Amino acid sequence: MACSNLTMWASSKTSLSDASPLSFRSSVSPFQIPSPNSSPSSTSRTTSVSPVQCNLRELRTRIESVKNTQKITEAMKLVAAAKVRRAQEAVVNGRPFSETLVEVLYNINEQLQTEDVDAPLTKVRPVKKVALVVVTGDRGLCGGFNNQILKKAENRMKDLKALGIEFTLISVGKKGNTYFSRRPYIPVDRFLEGTNLPTAKEAQAIADDVFSLFVSEEVDKVELLYTKFVSLVKSDPVIHTLLPLSPKGEICDINGVCVDAAEDEFFRLTTKEGKLTVERDIVRTATPDFSPILQFEQDPVQILDALLPLYLNSQILKALQESLASELAARMSAMSNATDNASELKKTLSNVYNRRRQAKITGEILEIVAGADALV
Repeated sequence: MACSNLTMWASSKTSLSDASPLSFRSSVSPFQIPSPNSSPSSTSRTTSVSPVQCNLRELRTRIESVKNTQKITEAMKLVAAAKVRRAQEAVVNGRPFSETLVEVLYNINEQLQTEDVDAPLTKVRPVKKVALVVVTGDRGLCGGFNNQILKKAENRMKDLKALGIEFTLISVGKKGNTYFSRRPYIPVDRFLEGTNLPTAKEAQAIADDVFSLFVSEEVDKVELLYTKFVSLVKSDPVIHTLLPLSPKGEICDINGVCVDAAEDEFFRLTTKEGKLTVERDIVRTATPDFSPILQFEQDPVQILDALLPLYLNSQILKALQESLASELAARMSAMSNATDNASELKKTLSNVYNRRRQAKITGEILEIVAGADALV
């Protein structure tokens, strides 16, 4: 189509240098070569413009195309908003289990403070090689969601290279798999594809891989890179140490800062004045206190060995759920912006179409009047 590239930013304003009210010109000029006699100030004010070469039929086709695109992006936004709710519910429903498990680990650790415990998952040794578990999305059309976490991974790899530490990657998600497979200089231990709804089976596959790498001493540290869900318009790529685990079961980043969320924001899709809106609620999950007089029948070391792998799985599952919620929120925001842009573009093209049609009608009237005057 002749006007497909020119009408994207068509302006309904007439040029100051053109006195004709029927002149329409583009408002965007990406390149301009200043003349030798022109000053910098005049160069910044002067823009080279080119007329929009489109007939009325092409403009009508373009407007209909924009309308159809707007309907698609609006539908994708609503679908993403509905899925965000389910993803948040999965994160919140699993929080009581994680918090209770933390309490159990903490109390067992208190009893083992005076004993020499050999727990392989909590053993800290000099770091010579690091395994990075990078969690990305499976689809696009979600703004900069995938680019942010991939950039975070690239920066972390640069930092490890600067320290002289080797690394290997475990990529989770189709977008990350495609990105790293096209870069053979990045060592990747395993490629894993995500699912629409993270499950314990998927988390177990990742946990088994990192567990074998760490216990066999192929790597001395495992770090998890994922996108933490903050709100519908904000998500933060974070890095936290997955192995060695903290005996207390805390989730901390590479700087030792706890990244466990104390409360959750729930977003509910509702209608207000005939339009779909999103309402926000703050939800805090209450965890019952752990009894200090509780005694264990089994040896605390055996309980610790059984609970640490279980908590490792819960951490990975939680990261997958957080990443999915962030991806859906980013897609919802991106589709909302696309819908708004399509509406603005449709309005701009309609103005151009109406002015062109009015100019054509005016020209035909002038021709009829001029022909009538010539016959008199």
